[in-house]
Amino acid sequence: MKLGLINSAWLGSPVGTAQGIHKTKEIGFDTIDIAADPLEIDIKERRLIKDTCREVGLPVISVCCCALGIADFSGPVRRFHIERAKKHLDLVYELEARNLLLVLGEYIWQQEVIPPRDQWNWAVESVRELGDYARGLGIEIAIELEPFHLSIVNTLGKMVNFLDDVHHPAVRANLDISHLALAHTPAEEIPNLQGRIAHVHFSDCDGKKHGDLPPGRGVVDFRPYLAQLKKVGFNGVISIELEYSPDPAKIVDWVTEAYRETDKLMQEIGIRG
Repeated sequence: MKLGLINSAWLGSPVGTAQGIHKTKEIGFDTIDIAADPLEIDIKERRLIKDTCREVGLPVISVCCCALGIADFSGPVRRFHIERAKKHLDLVYELEARNLLLVLGEYIWQQEVIPPRDQWNWAVESVRELGDYARGLGIEIAIELEPFHLSIVNTLGKMVNFLDDVHHPAVRANLDISHLALAHTPAEEIPNLQGRIAHVHFSDCDGKKHGDLPPGRGVVDFRPYLAQLKKVGFNGVISIELEYSPDPAKIVDWVTEAYRETDKLMQEIGIRG
C-alpha cells in the first residue's frame, strides 16, 4: 500500500498550493489527494496543481467533493449538485487521478416530513448517474462513510446496502478509519466490503468527536483495521486527512508527525510498499 496526504492539511496555514505539494514530497509521502472545488479555482490554479505534482513526482490519487445536496428534496438542487460533482470528475480526469472521493449529505428535518427512503433513493439515483459519467472517463467514485447520526451512509452495513442499490462498477467505498471507530464499527466487519474498497482515509480522534488528528493523539486502535485491510487484499492508497491544526505556524511539524506515526504502523503490519 502507498501512503498519501490530502492537501487540505495545509489550508489555513502559511503554506501555499505549490509549497504544500513540495513539502508533501519532501516529508516522504508517496501520493497526494486534492481538495479543491473546480467552481472556485481558476485555470492557473488547476495548471499549478498538475504541473507541480508532475515536477516533484507525486501522483494525484483522489479529488475530494462534498455534495451535501445530492439527496435534497428539490429536484433543481439535486441537479446542481450532480452537475457540480461532474465538474469534480472532470478535474479527477484532468489531474490523471483515480477516483472522486464523494461525501453525501444527511437526512433533513430529523427524518421527518420527507420519508428517509425517498432521500436514500435520490442519493442512489444521483450517484448512479455520476457512476455512468465516471465510467466514461475511466475513473471511479469512492463513497465516504460519515459517522454522524443523520448521515445517509454512516455505518459499514449501510455502505454495503448503498453500493448494492447503486449497483455500478465505477462506484465503490472509501473507508475512513477514525470514522469507523466513531461509528463503533469493529475492524472485523471490513471483509463485508472485500473487493469494493477504492480508497482509505487515516486520522485519529478522541473517540467522541470527529478529529482528523495525527495518529497517536487520540484513542483509535489502528492495528486491527490495517490488519483487516491487508487480509482482504486492499492494495491501494491510505491517505492521511488532517485539518484545523491548533498551531498553523507549525503545520509542517504536524504533518511530519502524522506521516511518521502512520508509516510506523504500516511498516509494523507489513503493508507499506
